[in-house]
Amino acid sequence: MAKAFSVASWNVEHLRSQGVTSRITDVVGFLADQNPDVFALYELEGKQAFDALTSLMPNYTFHITEGQQVQQILLGVRTNITAFFTQKTEFRSGVSLLRPGALLTLRISEENYPLLFLHTKSGTDPRGLGLRDDMLERAIDFAKILDRQATDGKPSNYIFLGDFNIMGMQYRYVRDRDIVATQELQKLEHGAKRRKMKVLDKDEAHTWWGGGSLAPSNLDFVVARNHLQFKKFDGVEVSVRGWPKIADPAKRLEWVRKLSDHGLLFFQVERPS
Repeated sequence: MAKAFSVASWNVEHLRSQGVTSRITDVVGFLADQNPDVFALYELEGKQAFDALTSLMPNYTFHITEGQQVQQILLGVRTNITAFFTQKTEFRSGVSLLRPGALLTLRISEENYPLLFLHTKSGTDPRGLGLRDDMLERAIDFAKILDRQATDGKPSNYIFLGDFNIMGMQYRYVRDRDIVATQELQKLEHGAKRRKMKVLDKDEAHTWWGGGSLAPSNLDFVVARNHLQFKKFDGVEVSVRGWPKIADPAKRLEWVRKLSDHGLLFFQVERPS
């Protein structure tokens, strides 16, 4: 099968301009090494960081979310790809300081591919879980809206992805009501199945690690329509790159401190045979 397009999705952990020019260069250098056709960076802060990206990656066009939130989502698209960007404020779930969804619709070989990039609410308290759950339910049900807009009667080539912050819930004083992260993920999987979608498999079990004695977590995901086809990396659809691929503990921690506590997700959509 031939490639349709490739995507990189990466939370770059408060990437801002103040005194971190070298970090911006390191982050963009690692991203450029992956050579994606499309990419999303989450937690971008500061106009100067955006300027650095545009100068260091000249073969891409860029789009960035706007609003009261400090952390933005920046998208890059290779210049030879036709794409339409829309900021989707409904994915704030009524909270103005949450990140909106970033919808990018690609036009590849007469096919539309809607990609929705999300950075959902973090937190293990009931409010955090509730907002996160609402954002993800909206993302799942967006498939139905896209299908209604299709003129050929076929299901849309819909993919939603990003830092979902799936971390469960701790219910203070009533701990037997706690929800573990795997249960929250199961709910996402069941909801996706309802819309003929699936959570893509990754080649690493964890995508976030804060260093030291902190346990790594599984926070970043890709959800796609069942009919879409993907290149396989060691038998799975998503390659997690960065610190999860580093075996040496000291070098792994160095990478986290230098670049980000999140690994980068990379996948490639194939053209239908």
